[in-house]
Amino acid sequence: MPTLKPLNDRIVVKALSALEKTAGGIILPDSAQEKPQEAEVIAVGPGKTLDNGKIATLEIKVGDKIIYGKYSGTEIKLGSEEYVILRQDDVLAIKE
Repeated sequence: MPTLKPLNDRIVVKALSALEKTAGGIILPDSAQEKPQEAEVIAVGPGKTLDNGKIATLEIKVGDKIIYGKYSGTEIKLGSEEYVILRQDDVLAIKE
């Protein structure tokens, strides 16, 4: 993967694969699959700069599995891999 260095409170994630089959066993084509909302964190920025000039570090770290908003972030493609760049505020939960 080319090196991505997110700025401020942004994170780079790789979406986990969408379900390819329904619970009943029907195989879904790519066009019918829902956009995944779960991802693995690949890179994190240094944190958000506060009004007083201090940096608030991020709660999210590389390797975390997260759930993010359905229409959040910016999708990018590097080579054959697809990534999403999000702000920490777009993350709804960290899976444990």
